[in-house]
Amino acid sequence: MKHIFRVITAVSMITPTVISPASEPAPQLRSLSQSEEGSPLACNALALSPEVRKRHFEQVGPALLKLKKSMRELPDGYEFEFPASKSAYQLVTEWAFDERLCCPFLEIGLRFDREGGPLWLRLTGRAGTKEFIKLELASAIQ
Repeated sequence: MKHIFRVITAVSMITPTVISPASEPAPQLRSLSQSEEGSPLACNALALSPEVRKRHFEQVGPALLKLKKSMRELPDGYEFEFPASKSAYQLVTEWAFDERLCCPFLEIGLRFDREGGPLWLRLTGRAGTKEFIKLELASAIQ
């Protein structure tokens, strides 16, 4: 998780290029600017306050890794299984709420399977999201 935080911090320090409306951005700059698809495929860890960021990356994330029961690969992302307990749900929802602030391009879904089944956290998105998740959450995808 510390590696992820360093990568996210480094990416968030890059100042976006300002492009005038009259000019067409170069293809390599388009990913850095907000495009018609939405926000860039990059985390902005500075979207979280220092206290929230510290808890998110140093406490909540590692705690979720310990609770994770399994993982499923999806065509456009991943799904992670957690126990269907109140404490796991509270931890997953805290993580998801903060994650959507620093990674707004993610589609985040939570569901409980019927008949007392497990809690699932689904992370998906547009093209490139799955590869981003695989890189950033490598320790969770095992």
